[in-house]
Parts: sequence; structure tokens; C-alpha cells
Amino acid sequence: MVCFYARLTNMTSEPRSKLNRLLRAWPQGTVAISRWLEAQGAYQQLVHEYEKSGWIQRIGQGAYLRAGDTVEWTGGLHAIQEQMKLPVHAGAKTALQMQGYAHFLPLGKGGIVVLFGSPGTRLPAWFRQYEWGVEPRYTTTKLFADDPDAGLTKKEQGKFDVTVSAPERAIMEVLYLVPAEESFEEAGLLMEGLTTLRPRLVQSLLEQCRSVKVRRLFMFLAESYNHAWVKKLDLSKVDFGKGKRMIVKGGRLDVKYNITVPDTNFEWKASVNSA
Repeated sequence: MVCFYARLTNMTSEPRSKLNRLLRAWPQGTVAISRWLEAQGAYQQLVHEYEKSGWIQRIGQGAYLRAGDTVEWTGGLHAIQEQMKLPVHAGAKTALQMQGYAHFLPLGKGGIVVLFGSPGTRLPAWFRQYEWGVEPRYTTTKLFADDPDAGLTKKEQGKFDVTVSAPERAIMEVLYLVPAEESFEEAGLLMEGLTTLRPRLVQSLLEQCRSVKVRRLFMFLAESYNHAWVKKLDLSKVDFGKGKRMIVKGGRLDVKYNITVPDTNFEWKASVNSA
């Protein structure tokens, strides 16, 4: 801290004033991109001077950290959402973990972080290449194309927040990834814990969801666990499509929703757990 003020004293008044304003506006734990820095009055030459002086650290093309700051992947996501204005959010299992569900799953160093974005949206190179200590998995989808913000919420992360899927949307994103990236069994465990979903939001998302597989699998699991909120849904307004859908190979056919599910004692376990 002494060195910080010593170096600050050696700066001329204008750069020092701009640096002070910049640091006040820059939330701790987040990435700053060049466009945002310019909006704070720190243009390219000045940013270069701050970098040479050790005030900021470049982590990739046009992306910076405050010197000495500890930044996790959420601080990078904040910059993607708030500074770059890209339609990317934390979803599926990651969103459930961040909101206190799926506590039995790891979300620390070395874990997997699931991100969703709109088709055609690429994660910036600096985010993809930086060592966050987690493995980002990014999926673009039209799952809720009619209203891409449906079922999204804000999650506070200390000095800043990030946009994540609410539990009602997050579990549908998990089901979207079954079976290629998520297992049927884990999806069932996650659904088991979702006893307090909001039926009005569930109804809206089911009606908007573009995946027949997701709609059918969601209702199969929700009814298997006999969640109370299921009784408040109006399934006559939900299009479940026609024909069969294979969720797993070699499974059994659930005749109500026309999907193949694992040929196990799943229904028995679900009825016992919900009793």
C-alpha cells in the first residue's frame, strides 16, 4: 500500500485523477475491457502507461485486471455481460450450484462451468484462453429464442453481479444437455431437490421452450418426484409434439411422454423419496 501511494504521488495530477476515478468505478474482482476503460477516460496511451507502471495487468487482447486483484471466472463473465453486452449467462448445473441447489456437486477449482449464449455469439478470446482454474463449457442454443431473457436473474458476487438462469430455466438447460453432456441420473437428482419451483414461471418456460425433448423429460421427472408445484401447471397449453424421442439407448418407453428412459427402478426410488 505504501508503494501504491508513492507511485501515485510521482504521477502528474491529471493521470493521477483519472486513475483515481477509474479505480473507483472498477469493481474489485472483475475484468475491464478496452472499450470500458476508454469510457472511463483511460484511452489506449494512458492504459499503456498504467500497465507499464504496474497499476493494471493485461490478461489478453483488450482485457485487464487491477494489479494485485484476485479475479475468478465470474469477474470475466461480468465484463462479457455488462461491458461487452453479449448475451451470455451461467446456466444449467452451474446456475443451480450458484443459487444453493446441487450442493453435492463441486464448483471450486478444477470444476466445470456451464455457460449458455445466443447462436452466433462467441466468447472473447481472452476469456477462453485465461487460466480461471475451471473448465468453461459453452453452448449456444435457441432454447428460448422467442424471449432469450426468460427465466434469467442476477446473482450477487461480492462487489458485482452476474446474470444466471433461475432454477426453473436452469433445470431445463440441464435436460437440454442430456444425454450428450449430462447424465439422466444426475438430472434426476437435480430435479429431486427442486421442490420450490415457481409454477407460473415453469408454465411460461414450458410454453416457450423450443425443445420437445426438454418439455417431455422435464414433466416426466417432475411427476416422478411428485412435486407439489406440478399440480398448478396447465399442460393443455404445452405442446409436447408427436412421435417418440430416445433419451437413452436400450431404455424403456414411457408411454405417457413417449420418451425412452433408463430401464431401472427409477420410478420406485422417486416414489420413496417423495413420500
